[in-house]
Amino acid sequence: MKQIVIISGKGGTGKTVIAGAFAALVKNKVMADCDVDAADLHLLLQPKIIERHDFRSGFSASIDKKICLQCGKCIAACRFNAISDDFVIDHISCEGCGFCSRICPVQAITMDENLAGEWFISETRFGPMVHARLGVAEENSGKLVSLVRKQAKELAEKDNCDWVIIDGAPGIGCPVIASLSGVDCALVITEPTLSGLHDALRVIEVTRHFNVPAQLVINKYDLNLQMSEKIETFCAKNGIALIGKIEFDESVVKAMVEGKTIVEYKDTVVKQEVQGIWDTLQEILQKEER
Repeated sequence: MKQIVIISGKGGTGKTVIAGAFAALVKNKVMADCDVDAADLHLLLQPKIIERHDFRSGFSASIDKKICLQCGKCIAACRFNAISDDFVIDHISCEGCGFCSRICPVQAITMDENLAGEWFISETRFGPMVHARLGVAEENSGKLVSLVRKQAKELAEKDNCDWVIIDGAPGIGCPVIASLSGVDCALVITEPTLSGLHDALRVIEVTRHFNVPAQLVINKYDLNLQMSEKIETFCAKNGIALIGKIEFDESVVKAMVEGKTIVEYKDTVVKQEVQGIWDTLQEILQKEER
């Protein structure tokens, strides 16, 4: 079984569009949406939820006013200003450090585990999918990503699948690191802009830190041919594997509006280009296995 993560140094490069296309192309796989802060792969795959589970992480304080003496020690001690003058906890401001509960003279403050989100095992028209939704202003997105990946891997092993295709988060933060660790390959999607190249290089450095082979794809390359040539030249000089370019096509937008992947929408050049990228990716992984 091989695990492939699709990532990008910035948002809006078309990462999820390509992940959705792979969902339609690749046989015998499990899909995983690890962009838990802003999950959107479900918009293309339209999953039917089979299992729903709570995600609990971190702690938040609560005050039992029947016991509370209103002495004010907790207000004075809270460096996050999470306790109001009428002794109500602001759960968004509360960092869950637990100091207030330690200094309360009558133990009126307890630390309760947060309900931070949900994770799901679903069925789609292309096979099983594991995905999640992190709650508003909740932390520990990396922990939730790790949970999604763990469940996807276990499901793939149980069903004897050949692939786990992971739609990762943009950027280089904690969710990306959790998406990257232990995968067989990272497919980095960029766009023909200066910021696109800059951010792609940052995320490639992260893949190198974790010894994960990275392959680069330029999406919508024909919108700025001069910049695309600069990216190609830069990749050639710096040993970065550029395995494909995808042209801009309004059919991609029309397919998304209809809730379809570009692969199932209609035959286009983009479909052929994505197919070529997947074929190249398989060849690279097979060579590494030998």
